[in-house]
Amino acid sequence: MSKAFKSSSAPIPAPSRPLAGLRIACFALAILLLPPAVRAQTPPPDKDPAEKIEPVRTSITVLGSVAAETPASVSVLDNKQIRGTPGDNLDDRLRTVPGFSLFRRSSSLVAHPTTQGISLRGIGSSGASRSLVLWDGIPANDPFGGWVYWTQFQPEELERVEVSRGASTSVFGDRAMGGAIAIFSRPPQRNFLHGQYEGGNKDTHDVSAGYSGLFSRFGISLDGRAYTTDGYFIVPESIRGPIDRKAGIDFVTSSVRLDYLGAANRLFFKTSVLAEDRKNGTGLQNNSTGMGTISLHYQGQHDRDTFSVLGFRTQENFHSTFSAISVDRRTETLSYRQTVPSDGNGGAGFWSHQAKEWDLLGGADFFRSPGTSTDSLFPTGKRISGGTQLQHGVFAQADGAWKSVKLFGGLRHHYTGQDSTFVSPSGGFVAGRGRLRARGSVYRSFRAPTLNELYRVFRTGNVQTNANPELKPETLFGSEVGFDVVGEASRVRVTFYRNSIGDLVSNITLSSTPALILRQRANTASALGRGAEVNAMQRWGSWSGELSYLFVDSRYGTGSRIPQVARHQGSGQLTFQKHGTLATLGARSFSYAFDDDLNTRRFLLPGFAILQLMVRQRLTPQLTAIASFDNMLDRQFYTQFSPNANTGAPRLWRLGLRWEGRR
Repeated sequence: MSKAFKSSSAPIPAPSRPLAGLRIACFALAILLLPPAVRAQTPPPDKDPAEKIEPVRTSITVLGSVAAETPASVSVLDNKQIRGTPGDNLDDRLRTVPGFSLFRRSSSLVAHPTTQGISLRGIGSSGASRSLVLWDGIPANDPFGGWVYWTQFQPEELERVEVSRGASTSVFGDRAMGGAIAIFSRPPQRNFLHGQYEGGNKDTHDVSAGYSGLFSRFGISLDGRAYTTDGYFIVPESIRGPIDRKAGIDFVTSSVRLDYLGAANRLFFKTSVLAEDRKNGTGLQNNSTGMGTISLHYQGQHDRDTFSVLGFRTQENFHSTFSAISVDRRTETLSYRQTVPSDGNGGAGFWSHQAKEWDLLGGADFFRSPGTSTDSLFPTGKRISGGTQLQHGVFAQADGAWKSVKLFGGLRHHYTGQDSTFVSPSGGFVAGRGRLRARGSVYRSFRAPTLNELYRVFRTGNVQTNANPELKPETLFGSEVGFDVVGEASRVRVTFYRNSIGDLVSNITLSSTPALILRQRANTASALGRGAEVNAMQRWGSWSGELSYLFVDSRYGTGSRIPQVARHQGSGQLTFQKHGTLATLGARSFSYAFDDDLNTRRFLLPGFAILQLMVRQRLTPQLTAIASFDNMLDRQFYTQFSPNANTGAPRLWRLGLRWEGRR
């Protein structure tokens, strides 16, 4: 790891808006991608649900047809489930998965990008993500900070999402300490076109379009989305001042994928871009991001052996402004402008062998990320810091079956990028008989601090958090045991787990005054997370219901609760699907949580519950009407209290149409 830091006086450049005119780009994208006149042909109709529900998933897909068998609980959301769940972005739709949440309770619609890290099972005390996100096998975590830009995903165009909680497989390395989320785009179809527009309150406009085609053994997929909203006030009206503005977002994202689909050999090239501009709730606070990724993947299959090679590069430029706010919120002073360019370069190779009673998966991977944070201070000065992080590892995972029992074992050796190495073993079992499946696993994992935690200073209102270049990697020793009961029309999954975390990186409060709360990232002595997950599903003809519940008790070694982690989290959905109608009524609830590491009573976030509704009605074989309502009862709930109260999304609604057909 290399580091550079200097402080000097320098002229401050004039403010710029790298994404100015994005609203115009939204409508330009709509015009450019609208489907041309096509011969109306009926796309494959949505089939009404069968009486039987899907079997329990026993593996998580790594890349292509390479999958890692795991004794953990894996949740799978297919395209219909994703489409039937309310929410503007993918993170809103994944909140039905037990244990899934971002660092704060905010939606990615208005949350600052640096707070959009994922927490699974309450493993998370800062904005850094402790779960790995893969999009078509490519890491989607930010190369500098580990958070995730959820605006880059187009929920309607995803084939499925797989969520594996816990580090029960050794295939994934850094950033998979809490689990892994694998996101897959829909495969190319023959001459398939789609276009969609949704409009809603808060001056919201969402337009997307795409095309996919198959030509002999070659496929092409093109997708684009543009979104704009004025947003909403995130500060309660009772304390709102003249400086407060609505928090909103404009973004454009697109992807292009080219496939060669041979019988034994497959290849894809993919590129994706994202440009977003965010207003963070005051006149001076805003941020913008430009990001692009290219990747290439080859897979060859011979008899029972599969070989897979992957390479990728991500380039990003992040801009943000920070300010100091008076206690009465009447005045705001610019503190500094921050520019963070970073790159992520990596690759991986896999070999898997499938035998009658055993499987073996092995490989190696590497990731290199250089990044620099430059702060233009006000009224004068400059602060520059950054470095380069290089990580690489080798791994092997195997499983073998004997009668009704399957045993798992894995090992990873990883260089953390901080002149140290880490060994991550894992082991487990699965035993099934009739409708019952029992499982258990133990594992050891880690997470290296990101460049963001090591070098970047940031400020939220009057809370400043300093970097710490002396941070050490976090370590985790975990165990879990559970069972699944699966019938033709019902399923119940229960998991009990325990995670012991060492050197957890947290934002530690150094001092607190009305004018400034000063914190610094630091390794805490230890933390312990214990809890249980319950998921139940029942289907009655055209109706289906699902309930999910997570109990988690996450505490530091001192006994204090880990910030932003509610002990009780639950969700429920009731879905009706028949004859072109898909309707889902959902509810999400969280108990209280603390917003700081000291568990200060004035920073106690109350619990809350909200209702959601999504209705889709097929009007013609090609045209579908869509209506979506989030927080239907317009409940006010709090997402943070330090230093001032912030609230989550009010009632949001959207109405729209989706057209899809073949040429």
